[in-house]
Amino acid sequence: MPTPFLWFEFLALFGLTPLLHALGWLPFPKIPLLLVFAGGCLIYLGKGGYLPKTEFSVFLHENRANLRAIALRSLAIALCSVLVVLVWAPDQLFSFPRTRPLLWAAVMLLYPLLSAFPQEAVYRAFLFRRYAPILQSDHARTWASVLAFSFLHIVFGNWVAVALTLPAGWIFARTYRRTGSLILASVEHAAYGCIVFTVGLGRFFYHPG
Repeated sequence: MPTPFLWFEFLALFGLTPLLHALGWLPFPKIPLLLVFAGGCLIYLGKGGYLPKTEFSVFLHENRANLRAIALRSLAIALCSVLVVLVWAPDQLFSFPRTRPLLWAAVMLLYPLLSAFPQEAVYRAFLFRRYAPILQSDHARTWASVLAFSFLHIVFGNWVAVALTLPAGWIFARTYRRTGSLILASVEHAAYGCIVFTVGLGRFFYHPG
């Protein structure tokens, strides 16, 4: 693939598309659009042989240390998030599960499948593989992933979502880069997302449409 075309494709997909959606010029619902995009990325990765297959029990055995590290980081994120909400908006602490428990439970079940995994497929697995010819170092791919992932969140119309996803994106990209596992990156992303929605920060990451 010619280098200029790859740059054009990268900027169109990760720059122009979120911008047009944020401006209201791309009138498609967020989740279906993400799922279509992620589906195309997974087809690309599958055809290229970039989706390793393994038994679930083997995966768990080989990644005990990684899963333990993700659990510890998630605990730290949860504690920090609770403190932030207590200081910033104490009335919002755990407001979602308290006021809408059934919807909260649905989000806890569906967010990992309909949001976290598709985003990781696009912004980690696909981006790292597809654009390796123009992002030729781990450092370049990592920061391209981080910045593109953060920029995506302009679709929610607030600076908090963009700011919070900078460090989160770096953690997810680091997990993917170190392990090469889309599943591990998705697990960590899902954990952080569920924490955000539970403690009272979810309103920054939801916008109808």
